[in-house]
Amino acid sequence: MSNMKTRPPLIGVSGCRKQIVGQDYDCAGRKYTRAIEDACDGVPLIIPTTGDKLDRESLLHHVDGLLFTGSLSNVEPHHYEGGESADPNLHDPHRDATTLPLIREAVAVGIPVFCICRGFQEMIVAFGGTLYQEVHKVKGMMDHRENPELSLEERYAPVHDIDINPDGFFSSFLDFSKTQVNSLHGQGCESLSDDLIWEAKAPDGLIEGVSVKGAKTFACAVQWHPEWKVMENPLYLSLFRAFSAACMEHMDKP
Repeated sequence: MSNMKTRPPLIGVSGCRKQIVGQDYDCAGRKYTRAIEDACDGVPLIIPTTGDKLDRESLLHHVDGLLFTGSLSNVEPHHYEGGESADPNLHDPHRDATTLPLIREAVAVGIPVFCICRGFQEMIVAFGGTLYQEVHKVKGMMDHRENPELSLEERYAPVHDIDINPDGFFSSFLDFSKTQVNSLHGQGCESLSDDLIWEAKAPDGLIEGVSVKGAKTFACAVQWHPEWKVMENPLYLSLFRAFSAACMEHMDKP
């Protein structure tokens, strides 16, 4: 009998709390849900920002993977003892309360996890690391922010090199050790806990890719935006294909 899949993988997508015309919404960028549809052949499902009201055990029982997206908001610094907030207007405590425990629990039970930009920073914090609130103000670091005066195409274009860790997980499915990525972030990784290993670094030494040591499946995060035109970029597509393969493998488990 053929072992053909009977359904596409169901992939949860982290929601952001947004207020629109005076009402709260749980939102996710279309570029992320489109990347799941196109690069993973999957079905995206936006996860509400309900914090501990979310039945995480039930959610993890039903999804085949989780994608934690980028956002205009930042993780509140009290989660990593980061002092006062550099911009208290750019926070989403409802998302923090939902994603930080969800990342840890998903990895623990073997759900494939892929974290992007803010999601990358969430993984750093969820596993006990710390963040720079303003990378461009740190001596020796590049300015990793995008130029808002450029067109959308120009802002998401590759702008700096990354080196891939030859001893990391990425090297198991990538056939190159250096490539270029886009850069649209003001915050960044200051330190990693022992639970994470670096997978990619920028020319200034800033860690821009990590994976969870000893994870049961795909559990990775990147600081750049691989969802952008994912089908046209070999690195971005390779990341999503590896994540998709892990979701399909999880789907096949009894």
